[in-house]
Amino acid sequence: MTNPINLAFKNAKNENRSALISYTVCGDNNKKTSLDILKSISKNLDIVEWGIPHNCPTADGKDIQNSSYRALKNGMKLKDVFKLVKKYKKSKSSKPLILMGYYQMIFNYGEKKFIKKCKEVGVDGLIVVDLSYPDNIKFSRLCKKNSICFVQLIAPTTSIKRMKDILRISDSTIYMISMISTTGSALKVTTRKIMKNYEIIKKLSPTKNVIIGFGITEKTIGKLKSADGLVVGSAICKEITRSLKSRQNPVINVVKLVSKLKKKIIWTGLHV
Repeated sequence: MTNPINLAFKNAKNENRSALISYTVCGDNNKKTSLDILKSISKNLDIVEWGIPHNCPTADGKDIQNSSYRALKNGMKLKDVFKLVKKYKKSKSSKPLILMGYYQMIFNYGEKKFIKKCKEVGVDGLIVVDLSYPDNIKFSRLCKKNSICFVQLIAPTTSIKRMKDILRISDSTIYMISMISTTGSALKVTTRKIMKNYEIIKKLSPTKNVIIGFGITEKTIGKLKSADGLVVGSAICKEITRSLKSRQNPVINVVKLVSKLKKKIIWTGLHV
């Protein structure tokens, strides 16, 4: 059975564009709003990524940290994340879902138990930020056994040898970090350099779906739209924060933002 994530990439390629992937924190700013946002923006997305709120999200900048803190402040637990995932996946608007988290939480829950629960509620893919190769080989195999796509990370500093090793054991999707920084930082490298790094991965493994994340905004997304997929997270979390501070409806405002992002990745001319 083909993983829904692979089908999403295939559909985007058939439409001659990048797959658009959102990142939001599950439970921000409360369970209802979080679910409403995800369901409402899904029509303009190919894949959704939901972050498990964490009290020390080391890979994330202030925008996603704020989202995590709001969710935790409102009492979000891992069991609540699973419940919301199940509700989302049962909705008519649902898209393939990648769950992102940190390893300590998974370790405390129990690896096998965690993966089993993910499969039960409908999780299609997993990103574990602080579980890198080769320490993630066993976990990756467990995911594959349960038909869950384990998304490996490749950074700008990853050597070619290590890159080949990661690609050899990886599932169908690779997450390419655009720059060495936390999420939400302004791009410190040119989009041309990012695409050059992207092409290196694609040459090594042409069949893998390579998504680019970190620093993707309304301003930069158009210059990266030849990638297989693009993840926008901090820009969305920032809009949620802005909406809440302005006492505006975050659902309406995030829908508008994602709609604009979708338009930026549509090729207006012939793209080969």
